[in-house]
Amino acid sequence: MTVTPETDMSDLAIASRAVLKPIAHIAEAAGIPQEALEPYGRYKAKIDPQHLLPRGVKAGKVVLVSGISPTPAGEGKSTVSVGLGDALAATGTKTMIALREPSLGPIFGMKGGATGGGYAQVLPMDEINMHFTGDFHAITSANNLLMALLDNHLHQGNALGIDPRRISFKRVLDMNDRALRNIVIGLGGPSEGIPRETGFEITVASEVMAVFCLATGLSDLRARLGRMTIAYTYDKRPVTVDDLGAAGAMTMLLKEAIKPNLVQTIAGTPALIHGGPFANIAHGCNSAIATNTARSLADVVVTEAGFGADLGAEKFMDIKARFAGCAPSAVVLVATVRALKMHGGVAKDSLSAQNLDAVRLGMANLARHAANIRKFGVEPVIAVNRFTTDTPEELAEITSWAAEAGIECAVADVWGRGGAGATELAQAVLRTIDAPNDFAPLYELERPTEEKILTIVREIYGGDGVEYSPGAKRMLQQIRDNGWDDLPVCMAKTQYSFSDDPALLGAPQGFMVQVRELIPKTGAGFIVAITGAIMTMPGLPKVPAAMHMDVDEQGRAVGLS
Repeated sequence: MTVTPETDMSDLAIASRAVLKPIAHIAEAAGIPQEALEPYGRYKAKIDPQHLLPRGVKAGKVVLVSGISPTPAGEGKSTVSVGLGDALAATGTKTMIALREPSLGPIFGMKGGATGGGYAQVLPMDEINMHFTGDFHAITSANNLLMALLDNHLHQGNALGIDPRRISFKRVLDMNDRALRNIVIGLGGPSEGIPRETGFEITVASEVMAVFCLATGLSDLRARLGRMTIAYTYDKRPVTVDDLGAAGAMTMLLKEAIKPNLVQTIAGTPALIHGGPFANIAHGCNSAIATNTARSLADVVVTEAGFGADLGAEKFMDIKARFAGCAPSAVVLVATVRALKMHGGVAKDSLSAQNLDAVRLGMANLARHAANIRKFGVEPVIAVNRFTTDTPEELAEITSWAAEAGIECAVADVWGRGGAGATELAQAVLRTIDAPNDFAPLYELERPTEEKILTIVREIYGGDGVEYSPGAKRMLQQIRDNGWDDLPVCMAKTQYSFSDDPALLGAPQGFMVQVRELIPKTGAGFIVAITGAIMTMPGLPKVPAAMHMDVDEQGRAVGLS
């Protein structure tokens, strides 16, 4: 694969200049048999795991890429994931990358695309970011079919005795649209349905997305969909999708989407991109099917969990790894000099100037994340994602601290050099995954829900305790009464801080976490604890990224980053 040198160094321009290999060639090199490959055009395909030839009893090792608490300065976990995968492949290690699919909400909002950056990208970048193979549309349709069937059930007599005030499911849309957070439906008279208050969530917050990403196969997908609690009766008994009889039709809508998607990096490393729950409002990991499919094909699988290690990585350990059997052999913590300076108190417009004191202060955030990873019995590896404004002295502050702490650390220039910029990082990862590993989740499932929440708050966030709203306290009792106390916890929390206050940067202490709502996700198999002011339907910023996007006369994307 070659890239023609040009002066335009935007992510989109670099991606558009790359010469891709036909997806059949990528599949053949990865050991995927032809009967398992379902092409979607020339450069992407679905993989049917049922037709994969068994590679042996030994599954590939998992390298989880996480990071420090995000800042507007940027960290670049996806870019580092891709660059690291390319660097590992360059060593001769049979490597696959397993990432989440981008959501249209942040793409058109303020974050932009999610396929890496520079010379560390998965391709075709514009197609992956826009519609891809239709998985998110299928998930949206399955969720909204369920809601249409539920409202029709109410309209046709409500044989299940569902209390319209206690419907816990909402319709979804893969877009940021604050106007849909709280709405009233069924207006217009007796023929238009039962009026009730409801709202929309973004598709990635749907329990259907969580089920999709935690299911181990088609039959498990159907079983999990059927177990989802969607409402409560007038006497507060839970009503499931199976009670409504909707699981079969929902599974039919998802039967093709559940197959992982195969693409390639600029360097030709195979990548499975599948599923995409957010880590601040869901569990933030790609599908278990994609990760374990990659493990059956490769010696090392590089995957990523959203936002900081207090969110995506904690949920990977306590939820995904626990149930999908994909415990990590190493965790890469991505940090940047710029982000550390923000955690050290520097404003975004002053980040270019050298400031060693701010780097030292911001290191408290990195240090806590690294210590937290070790609480799971896994060793962290620090990847310093290099920016052109970083000075040698600032970089030395990080690498020196890591050496004193006994943590593998490497500076990586994956944006500018791709895998060639992560050679040292790849060697550090290989050393770490070959070392002994004693992985264990943070808490036992048998503990009460409030104890599991308190453990996360104290051990991972560094907080003092938890305060519950009256509604959350009532739900704690309902969780106990319904036998859901043995489920893990999925914290919905701001990504910008260890606390539930986005303004508390660095490594705050002495705070309380406010839990305002608890939502049992009985199909996904966890309890969502909504904290602070977190929203399950984001809004758009004052100037959305969509305002800068277009297509040229040849129909090529413009302004996508």
